[in-house]
Amino acid sequence: MAVISVSLSDESMDSLDRIQKGLELAGRSETVRAAINIAESEMENIEDTEGSVEGVLIIVHGTHSDRWIGMLQHKYEGMIKTQLHSHLQSKKCLEVMILAGDPDRFGEMMRELYGTGKADYVKFVRGL
Repeated sequence: MAVISVSLSDESMDSLDRIQKGLELAGRSETVRAAINIAESEMENIEDTEGSVEGVLIIVHGTHSDRWIGMLQHKYEGMIKTQLHSHLQSKKCLEVMILAGDPDRFGEMMRELYGTGKADYVKFVRGL
């Protein structure tokens, strides 16, 4: 097994420790491996798509001061069938979007969404 060195912010270290404790994992290495497996599963969800993509996209992000989410919604408006915006008590915003469309376009949207690094939470729930 390879050994690597990773720099993490204090906030990321706190998150890593919470995940370790919450999942009752033996150590930080096991926690990082679990996080990689979860991220890999999310990637497969984006990439393993045939035919039309349908589902619900949930995003939590910072306030309106940064317009990136509006620009993203405008760029992919052909895929967004319905959207809901709500202000959370944490002063963050919740976006819920019903998506349907081409799998390549969906993958492009998700890579752009993750690539900005501006979303606090992203989850796509595929329709059956």
